[in-house]
Amino acid sequence: MSSEQFLAPILSFLQCETPDAWINEAKKAENLNLLLIDHMICELKAGQSALFLIRKYALDKSSSAELLAWFKPYEDFIYKKQGDLASLGQTPKLSKAVVLKATPSDTFTLFSQDLVDKMILLIKEELHHFYQVLEIMTHRGIEYQNITAGRYAKSLLKHVRTYEPQALIDKLIIGAFIEARSCERFAKLAPHLDDDLNQFYVSLLRSEARHYQDYLTLAQQVAGEGVDINERINEFAQVEADLITSPDQDFKFHSGAPISV
Repeated sequence: MSSEQFLAPILSFLQCETPDAWINEAKKAENLNLLLIDHMICELKAGQSALFLIRKYALDKSSSAELLAWFKPYEDFIYKKQGDLASLGQTPKLSKAVVLKATPSDTFTLFSQDLVDKMILLIKEELHHFYQVLEIMTHRGIEYQNITAGRYAKSLLKHVRTYEPQALIDKLIIGAFIEARSCERFAKLAPHLDDDLNQFYVSLLRSEARHYQDYLTLAQQVAGEGVDINERINEFAQVEADLITSPDQDFKFHSGAPISV
């Protein structure tokens, strides 16, 4: 399948494309360091979001502890500036045994194994992408610096309902939008970058496209067969589109239209 083929449903899913003003800002050489740093942090946050879901809804304590230990070197690098490319390259891999909670009364038991399988694969890929971005930064002599978080994910999460299973459905829909937008931006930005970064961003498209589809599939499974979640998807689509197109003074990978100074 070509890039255009798996991008088509994503462009249909999103209510807007990235504004040209954001692309014009993102392709400036002086913004490359910030863009790569924020991209790397976004990969970690995507993995953390998946981790939160399976720890809350599907895993036993032992498996949760194993996952937390798996994340620790990456989190220590971002939050404590501990470690480097070499040490992260030696990070132990996750074992294949991830055990579900033994809770027959759990509302989510019927689909929890699918949730675990999809989210574990997503986590593995996001942490691998994290490492790849750090590798690019290291080779280019770009030093990691702490940066503030953008408004995008936080603003989406403000709309999550407070009762189950609707809260989980909303979180999964948000996950779909974040992955879809990442895929759309990688595709839009890639042609404006040097050959190495162009090839790297194009290489990410397929996994990001699959992640968005996995999130939507899980959201429908939670809602139940025959339950239409399109209305809720459309509500989040409007919120997401506004965040992407409205003025934003904080330039980040998922920020809105840059404010001209």
